[in-house]
Amino acid sequence: MSDAVRMELDEAGTRVRVELRHPKGNLVTAEMLRGLRECLSEVAGRPRVRLLTIEGAGRDFSFGAAIEEHRPELIGEVLPEIRQVVEKLLAAPAPTAAIVRGRCLGGGFELALACDLIFAAEDAVFGLPEVKLGVFPPIAAILLPARVGLARATRAMLTGEARSATYWRAAGLITAVAPAARLDNVVRHWFNRHLAAASASGLRFVAAAARQELRSAVARRLPELERLYLDRLMTTHDAVEGVTAFLEKRRPNWQDR
Repeated sequence: MSDAVRMELDEAGTRVRVELRHPKGNLVTAEMLRGLRECLSEVAGRPRVRLLTIEGAGRDFSFGAAIEEHRPELIGEVLPEIRQVVEKLLAAPAPTAAIVRGRCLGGGFELALACDLIFAAEDAVFGLPEVKLGVFPPIAAILLPARVGLARATRAMLTGEARSATYWRAAGLITAVAPAARLDNVVRHWFNRHLAAASASGLRFVAAAARQELRSAVARRLPELERLYLDRLMTTHDAVEGVTAFLEKRRPNWQDR
């Protein structure tokens, strides 16, 4: 398994913890996505699992996608990788939850949106800054409106602003917010109260039923959004300029084309 991901199973075999591990803010790389797919495939063979959680090592959940992998010559390989992880999360054989501390941005936010639940620390912030690079988040364009409504989702994508866990909880996205030091205990208590004594088989079917609309939307709309991204957006000057400027640590020179 990739060093960018670590998986742990509790002694009872009922909870799996997956940790994102990248030295620079848990950037979502192609390597990390392949590791996540391996983890999710392994969980499929463990019928007693009642909850799979994803969290980031260190202070942050994820800074987002590795921008160097979003250059025109590479992005066509990366988009299918994150699509496959999202599809596997939406087909996971147990409820899933993101446990978020610190920053949860871009591709990291998209991974969290593909989970059934989100638990967040009080210091957590969530945002979709892709617009600042002249691009858009294909997966969030599908999942975020389904979870919080079109108006909030559109505003988040158009502005790129990072908003607090409290804001997103009021929008209905987040299950619980707690001080960072207590977050693990809050998740453990929630799990023990709601899932630990339930039938793993029953939870599997409940999760599948609850995700049905999201899975259908991703299957129907994501290929079209990927084509829009690859065949049209990445042929524009500004999309290439946004990525290039970020990597060169300078302000982009937009030409509005």
